[in-house]
Amino acid sequence: MAELPMTERANDPGHSNGRFTISTLISTEDSSRGHYGQTDLAVSDTGLASHLTHNSTFYMRTFGYNTIDVVPAYEHYANTRLSSEMKKARPTLADLHSFLKQGNSHLHPPAYELHQSNGLSEADTEEEAGEGDEKPKQEPVRFGWMKGVMIRCMLNIWGVILYLRLPWITAQAGIALTWLIILMSVTVTTITGLSISAISTNGKVKSGGTYFLISRSLGPELGGSIGLIFAFANAVAVAMHTVGFAETVRDLLQEHNSPIVDPTNDIRIIGIITVTVLLGISLAGMEWEAKAQVLFFIVIMISFINYLVGTVIPASKEKQAKGFFSYKADIFAQNFVPNWRGPDGSFFGLFSIFFPSATGILAGANISGDLKDPAVAIPKGTLMAIFWTTVSYLVISATIGACVVRDASGNVNDTISVGFLGCEGIACDHGWNFTECAESHSCHYGLINYYQSMSMVSGFAPLITAGIFGATLSSALACLVSAPKVFQCLCKDQLYPAIGFFGKGYGKNDEPLRGYLLTYIIAIGFILIAELNSIAPIISNFFLCSYALINFSCFHASITNSPGWRPSFRFYSKWAALFGAVVSVVIMFLLTWWAALIAFGIVIFLLGYVLYKKPEVNWGSSVQAGSYNMALNYSVGLNEVDEHIKNYRPQCLVLTGPPNFRPALVDFVGAFTKNLSLMICGNVLVGPRQQKLSEFRLMSSGHNKWLTKRKVKAFYTDVFAEDLRTGAQILMQASGLGRMKPNILVIGYKKNWQADHPQMVEDYIGILHDAFDFRYGVCMMRMKEGLDISRLMQAHINPVYDSAEDPQKNGSPPAVIGTLDPDALLAEHQASTVFQVEQGKKTIDIYWLFDDGGLTLLIPYLLGRKKRWGKCKIRVFVGGQISRMDEERKAIISLLSKFRLGFHEVHVLPDINQKPRPEHVKRFDDLIAPFRLHDGFKDEVEVNEMRLGCPWKISDEEVAKNKVKSLRQVRMNEILLDYSRDAALVIITLPIGRKGRCPSSLYMAWLETLSQDLRPPVILARGNQENVLTFYCQ
Repeated sequence: MAELPMTERANDPGHSNGRFTISTLISTEDSSRGHYGQTDLAVSDTGLASHLTHNSTFYMRTFGYNTIDVVPAYEHYANTRLSSEMKKARPTLADLHSFLKQGNSHLHPPAYELHQSNGLSEADTEEEAGEGDEKPKQEPVRFGWMKGVMIRCMLNIWGVILYLRLPWITAQAGIALTWLIILMSVTVTTITGLSISAISTNGKVKSGGTYFLISRSLGPELGGSIGLIFAFANAVAVAMHTVGFAETVRDLLQEHNSPIVDPTNDIRIIGIITVTVLLGISLAGMEWEAKAQVLFFIVIMISFINYLVGTVIPASKEKQAKGFFSYKADIFAQNFVPNWRGPDGSFFGLFSIFFPSATGILAGANISGDLKDPAVAIPKGTLMAIFWTTVSYLVISATIGACVVRDASGNVNDTISVGFLGCEGIACDHGWNFTECAESHSCHYGLINYYQSMSMVSGFAPLITAGIFGATLSSALACLVSAPKVFQCLCKDQLYPAIGFFGKGYGKNDEPLRGYLLTYIIAIGFILIAELNSIAPIISNFFLCSYALINFSCFHASITNSPGWRPSFRFYSKWAALFGAVVSVVIMFLLTWWAALIAFGIVIFLLGYVLYKKPEVNWGSSVQAGSYNMALNYSVGLNEVDEHIKNYRPQCLVLTGPPNFRPALVDFVGAFTKNLSLMICGNVLVGPRQQKLSEFRLMSSGHNKWLTKRKVKAFYTDVFAEDLRTGAQILMQASGLGRMKPNILVIGYKKNWQADHPQMVEDYIGILHDAFDFRYGVCMMRMKEGLDISRLMQAHINPVYDSAEDPQKNGSPPAVIGTLDPDALLAEHQASTVFQVEQGKKTIDIYWLFDDGGLTLLIPYLLGRKKRWGKCKIRVFVGGQISRMDEERKAIISLLSKFRLGFHEVHVLPDINQKPRPEHVKRFDDLIAPFRLHDGFKDEVEVNEMRLGCPWKISDEEVAKNKVKSLRQVRMNEILLDYSRDAALVIITLPIGRKGRCPSSLYMAWLETLSQDLRPPVILARGNQENVLTFYCQ
C-alpha cells in the first residue's frame, strides 16, 4: 500500500473514505500492539498523532501505517450513484506510485452515467446534483417478478387463439399431435426464455427491453435494426389485438341485432374508442397500467375456472345436441388421433396457426427499466409464465378433447335409443345420431366445426366472452406499453436520424409520452384498415426475428469466451441457444415465406445503414469479442506456416511523427497497403517521460480518430525515447505481432539537414543503418514542398481531434500565425492532398538501377492497382551500355513478363555513365564543403583524432574514394530531370552508403543531389536484398 505523505494526512480529512477494519481477526490483548509484534505507530508516535485526524488515526490502527489505498467497494465499479451521496473513487495509479499532489483528484468523483439504477431520469439527477437542499423527488414505481414480468407475459401469451382456435386445433390434429405442436412451440420459447435469462443477468439491465438486450450483446448494427422493427411490430400488434376485441364486440352486437353502422365501420369505431381508452390508462402511469393488467388477469383466471367447472357439470340436453357429453373415455380415445380437414388440415398448417399464441414472452423484458431488479425478475417471471401458460394449453386441449365430439348437429331431436342400427360415431353410444350431418360435412357444432366450444362447455358462457375481452385487451395494453419503451431507448442511442424527438421522458418513471402518441397514431392507422390478415404474418415474423437474434446473442457471447460474459443465470446452453435461433428462422419460413423475406430484407437494410453510418458507441458487444478471438486465432495460426515469396506483403512501419503532420506520407503508404497489408504509424516522443505522460492518451486517441476520418487503415503507436534513433530502434524491434510484423521502414526525407545540428543528421542516417541491420527494406519519400505541414496545422484548428474536442469550442482560441507566406501555405496544403486526387494519364517512372529483390517494382505495381493511379502508365528505366541496348532491353522485358506485373514499357539508359555537367559537379562540391575536414590526406589515425566528436565530417580520402559514386548521383539527377520532369511519381533504387565508411553528411549529399529540383514526389526504395517477386508456382 502507498503511504500518505505527512502534509497530505493532516490536510485531507476525507482521504480515508471507503476503508474498514476486520476487528474479529485481532484479539483484545493484541490490539494494543502493531503488526508483527511492533508497537502501534499511532500510539507510540505522539508527534505524528497530533497531525492526524480521527479517521487517519483509525486507519493507522487498522493497517499499522497511514495510506491512501482503499479496500474493495461497490461504488468503485458502479457507473451510477445514489442521489444523496457523493461517488467514491479509488486512487489512481499515479496517486499510489508517483508523487501525490495536494487536493489529489482521486478524492473527487469521476464522470458517471446519468441513468441510475434506481431509475431516476437525467433531469432528476441534474436537479438533485445542483440543488442538494431541495426535497428529493418521489421514487418511481418499480415492479417485482410476479406483477412486472410473470403476469404481464402470461397475459400477452394468452390470446384469442386459446379460446377460439385451440379446440379446433385439437379436433384436427388430435390430442397427441396437439400436445406435440404445443411442446414444439414451447421449446422455442423456453430456449429463448433461457437465453433472455442469461443475457439479462450478465450485468445491470436498463430500460429498452429486447432492443437493449440485443444491442448490448450483438452491437448497434443488429440491435438497432431489430429494435426499430420490434417497436413497430408492437405498435401494429396493438391494432391487431384491438381489432380482435372489436370483432368480438361486433359479433355480439349482430347477435342482438344492434349494429352501429355496418360490420367494417363498427370495427373501426369500436377499435378507435378502445385504443383511446387504453392510451388513457397508459398515460395515467405504469401503476395504473399494472392495476389494469391485474384486473385482466383475474378475469381470465375466472374464465378458466368457469370452463373447468363446466367440464364436470352434467351436460344438459342442449349441450349434448352440440356435442358435449362431459368426460368420456371413448371420446378421449377418438379425439386422441388426428382427423385432418380443410385447406389448413396439416401438421405444419396447424403449427403455423398455433405458434403465435406461444409468443409474447418478451412483454416483461420490454419494461426492464420499470423493474425493481431486472436480473432476477426477467428470468424468474419469464420462465414461470412459459410454464403456467404451457400447462393451461395442455390442460385445455386434453379436457375439451375428452368432453366434446368432433361433429354434432345442434338439433335436440336427433336423439336415438342406444344400439340403434344405421348410426355411426361415438355419439351413438350416448343416444345421439349425428351421422347425416357428419357424412355430408354440414354439422354446425362439434369440436371441429364450432369455434365457441369453450363457451358452450363452460358453466357460464359470458365469462368466456369476458376472458376473450381480457386476453385481447391485456395483450393490446402490453404492446402499447412495450413499443414506446423500446423505441425510447432506441431514440436515446441516436442510431437513426430524426427519431431523437421521441426519446424524451416525463415524470418520475421517465414515461415516453411522445412515443405513446406515435404508437397510438400507428395503431389507429392499422385499425382503420380493419383487415389485418395480410400484415399479421409479418408481425409474427418480426417477433420470431427477435427470438432468433436473442438466441444467437446468447450463443455468440458464449463461444467468444469473453471474460466479460459471466451471467449469474447458469441454466442455459450455447448449443440450445443456437438450435433455438435456427428453429426460429425455420419457423419464420414455415409460417409465411414471403413475410420472412420481407422481415429479412428490412433487417438487412437497417443493418446496412448503421454499418454505413458507424455510430460512435461502444457497448462491449460479443461481436467485438468475436473479432478479437478471430484476430488472435488467425495471428497464432500464421506462426504455424512458413513464409513464402508468393504471399509476401509489404508491411510498413511509417515514421510519421503525429500522422496529421505528414499526411502525404500516410496517404502514400495507405494507398498500397489498404486491404492488403499491415501499416503502422510510429511516433517517437522525445524528451522526459514524465512531461509526456499527461498528453500520451489524448494524443493516441486523437491520432487514431484522424486516421479513421481520413479512411486510412493503419495502426498508430508511440514510444518514449531519449532521442529519435533510440525510439526508431524500439519501434523496429517491438512493433507488430507474430508474422504481422513490419518488414519495410518508410521515412520522410530530412529536408532541413544542412541547417539542422549535424548530430541530428547522424541519428537520421543511423536509423537507415539500423533498418538494414534489422533486415528491413527502406522507403524514403521526398516532395518538393516538403512533407511536414505542421505550420499549416498551426494556422488552422488542429484536425487531430473531432469537433467535440475543438479547442475553440472549449474557450481557448486556436493558435494562428499571421506572418506565414500564403504561397507557402498553399504549397503545403497541396502537398497534404497530392495522394488523394486522381492522377490522370501521367506516368509512374521506376528507375530500377540495382537489384534489391524486387521491392522497387512491387510498390508501384500495387499502387497502379488503385483507382486513383489506374490510368497512369508505368515506365521502367534500367542502366545499360549503348552497344548492348536491345539485348538488355529484351532481357528486362522477359524478366518483367515472368513476374506478370504488366510493365511493358522499358527504357535502357545508355548515357548513365557519362560525366555530368561541370556546373552540377560544382554544386555538389559546394554542398559537401561545409562538412569536409580538409585533412590533406593524412593517415587514418590522425583523421579519426581530428574527427573526434564530429563523425559526420568527410575526410579528403573519403571524397576521393567515393568520387565515382558521387558523380553517379549528379548524373542520375540530370537524367531524372530529362525523362521524369512531368511524371506523377518517381521511384528510384536507394543507393546504400557503407556503415562506418561513408559519413552521414556525404550520404545525405548523395540523396540531396539525386532527388533535387524534381517536381513530382520521389520515392527512394531499397529492399533487404531478398526476393519479394517470383515467377514460380510453388
